[in-house]
Amino acid sequence: MADQARAARLAQRIKVVVAQALGRVVKDPRVEPVTVTDARVTADLQQATVYYTVFGDDEAKAAAAQGLEKARGVLRKEVGKNLTIRLTPTLDFVPDEVPVNASHLEEVLRAAKARDAEVAALAEGAAYAGEADPYKKVADEDESDEQTGEEPRA
Repeated sequence: MADQARAARLAQRIKVVVAQALGRVVKDPRVEPVTVTDARVTADLQQATVYYTVFGDDEAKAAAAQGLEKARGVLRKEVGKNLTIRLTPTLDFVPDEVPVNASHLEEVLRAAKARDAEVAALAEGAAYAGEADPYKKVADEDESDEQTGEEPRA
């Protein structure tokens, strides 16, 4: 088993090699809009998962996935040429969901900000139902201190 640091270094190298190979070696127009975002390698260095994003509609994403599956052998060959390890890891391509999750999170934050603005607008002209400060007053503290025999607090 390899250590985690070596697996991380190997994953970074695989990410760079695959990204460069997509631009230079693979001539499929379906993989042109593909951006390699991350790579992960198992602890035994036998399997690598490459995460990618595709800017475009669902049709472009499906075409890119097909193009990557077709180019898997060529990309593995390029990875094998550029790495100095005994066995070349198999490559799995997974669409990266981080941009989708980030846009969803931005929408949720935008909605929360709008609700906060609504609440602030409602609270702007509001008045207290009772006293502004319903808790113990300074005069109440003086009376309770006289009963206990303590000095009043400043």
